[in-house]
Amino acid sequence: MMQDQETVILQGHIIDSLILAKVLDRILMMGGTFDLQDVQIGKTREEPSRARIIVRASSPKLLSDILQAIQPHGASIENEQDCRLAVAPADGIFPDEFYATTHLSTQVRLREQWVEVEGIEMDLGIRVDPMGLTARTLPMGEVTQGDLIVTGREGVRVIPLQRPRDRDVFSFMESQVSSERPHGRVISDIAKRLVQLRAGFREGTVGSKVLLAGGPAIVHAGGRDALTWLVEEEFIHVLFCGNALAAHDMEVDLYGTSLGYGDAAGRVLPHGHEHHLRTINRIRAIGSIEAAVRSGAIKTGIMAACIRRGVQVVMAGTIRDDGPLPGVITDSVEAQATMRRAIPGVGLALLVASTLHAVATGNLLPATIPSVCVDINPAVPTKLADRGSFQAVGLVMDAASFLRELARELGASL
Repeated sequence: MMQDQETVILQGHIIDSLILAKVLDRILMMGGTFDLQDVQIGKTREEPSRARIIVRASSPKLLSDILQAIQPHGASIENEQDCRLAVAPADGIFPDEFYATTHLSTQVRLREQWVEVEGIEMDLGIRVDPMGLTARTLPMGEVTQGDLIVTGREGVRVIPLQRPRDRDVFSFMESQVSSERPHGRVISDIAKRLVQLRAGFREGTVGSKVLLAGGPAIVHAGGRDALTWLVEEEFIHVLFCGNALAAHDMEVDLYGTSLGYGDAAGRVLPHGHEHHLRTINRIRAIGSIEAAVRSGAIKTGIMAACIRRGVQVVMAGTIRDDGPLPGVITDSVEAQATMRRAIPGVGLALLVASTLHAVATGNLLPATIPSVCVDINPAVPTKLADRGSFQAVGLVMDAASFLRELARELGASL
């Protein structure tokens, strides 16, 4: 029986990172076969390895599917050729067969040279300037008629993640954390990473910012004081949230309630359900959250700490928002673009108690940025872990417990 075949090359730390095993396993699982033509194993951890593999399949379609599946692991076609380009037919429309990016570092071959793709994130296209030898990702909505867009998979090379040197929770095969395992060691490792990043941030080191994407459950469950402390102590440098987190945080300051529930009283207060609306109304009257903090109208809490510490805050709204607060971006495309602009310089992302913001932020992050997803619902960290990065750590626990334990690990007396 005649079979279609293609020769691919794997190189890098493909042995200790189990990349070679994953590629061979994927080929077999999809119904293909392979021949290992040449394997050169590095003698030290620093020395890279290389494998030449002939991939065979029963049809051109199956071969194409297999090559597509193993490309994110770094498998590139041996017969190198420049990437294929096509002109965008209209504003906001990619050409047919456009290449859809992963969140892994990617290169394209232009005029017989491999060029790094800038701004890498998943589910985007790649626009190139062949004369200037540059390539950059762009969302579908930002493409303009006449742009040169990469199509197909020829001349595209994906660089897989290598096994990290640090032996902490972000190391290889350490990311699968279930609700039945102790969280102490994981949180301790996260705290150590935060200390390192804060030191780098204070020294002006690129890639030392910490991003937190959080939901209102942080406030409702009692994590407000812990997060405020983390911001005040300069462990958090970028905050992604929605209207609700900010509104309920300031509600606590103004009324002592969160969604109408009084912590001191231990019950829902009469007419408490109106408090977040009255909070939003008051901030709108003042003009902005920053003005409310500067004037002393808002004295404590997460938003006050962010204003005082110069934390970059991006508030992305949803269709269910009340108000919304001044500064909430109600256009989802604009919100996504604003979040995207805030990603450069981030070295760690904490995604806490917000399914929508966690998934959105996860999609924007390159695979090289380790992330921690914390949610009481196991489906949320599982979804983030399924993105394919072994540096995505999932913790199944409530937001307040995580933030309090993290703050205590860092020296807070809460």
